[in-house]
Amino acid sequence: MVEAPRPVSPDGLSTPLLAILACLLWSTAFVGIKIGLRSTTPLSFAGIRFMLSGLLLVPVWWRRTPWGAGLAGHWRLVGQVAFFQTFLLYGLFYLGIALVPAALAAIIIGASPLTTALVVHFRLTDEPLTRMRGVSLILGVVGVAVVSLGRTPWVSPAGLVECGGILLLLLSSLSSAMGNILVAKEAPGLDPILLTSAQIFLGGLFLFLVSVPLEGLPVWAALPLSYFGALAWLAGLSAVAFSLWFVLLRRPGVGVTQLNLWKFLIPVSGAGLSWLLLPDESPRPSALAGMVAIAAAIVLFHRAES
Repeated sequence: MVEAPRPVSPDGLSTPLLAILACLLWSTAFVGIKIGLRSTTPLSFAGIRFMLSGLLLVPVWWRRTPWGAGLAGHWRLVGQVAFFQTFLLYGLFYLGIALVPAALAAIIIGASPLTTALVVHFRLTDEPLTRMRGVSLILGVVGVAVVSLGRTPWVSPAGLVECGGILLLLLSSLSSAMGNILVAKEAPGLDPILLTSAQIFLGGLFLFLVSVPLEGLPVWAALPLSYFGALAWLAGLSAVAFSLWFVLLRRPGVGVTQLNLWKFLIPVSGAGLSWLLLPDESPRPSALAGMVAIAAAIVLFHRAES
């Protein structure tokens, strides 16, 4: 009798494959968020999404990792990761994407590997900032500047609002870098799936609690089916993508900066999907030029790594 093949666990798959999968999943979020925000408020939508994501992962870790034993001695770390990686990151992100087109948000978030590299240089001694990395960072800043100035903030209030949204997105990337460093540096021995579940649920709960006095409670009966479809998709992709990412951050020999280089896929895929699926969005020359500059910066950074 031929034995049936066993399913391959995330630990048995290559790092590039899992990183690409996580980034492609994240790139679909821009369209989903824009669809959901047509009928609800940013912080409430984000909070509900991440609470659901955390709960979706409970069956995965429940049998293999007792709750109390799994998090014993790690609650401070879980709280810190939840603050930087979910509460602050996605609070800023949802507020920012509400002010800019989805494709533009994808391009700006595409510069997050460069933000991570800069933060890692000052926080981790084993990933120094070389001259080539410095050049790539400057090129990435130029790309972000091209995108931002292309909104002509000095011409209209709408352009100024969009530049404010870009600033919020850049700050969310900074928060993401801090969360990545915490997971890579401070979480030995902690099940990455359990950490993902606990931190995104906790961060989502904080986002929702903050949203109540600021935005009020959502009126569920008045929300369209498109809202619930977007919410279900976003909750599922968060659970999967964050779990994959945390598994990779815990792998021996995988650097935070090197892993985050795969996020260069996000602006290309995210912007393309937004232009394709959202009827009110189309590419501008400044957006395309900024995307090219940011992608070139990340490729240059990758060459410096090799």
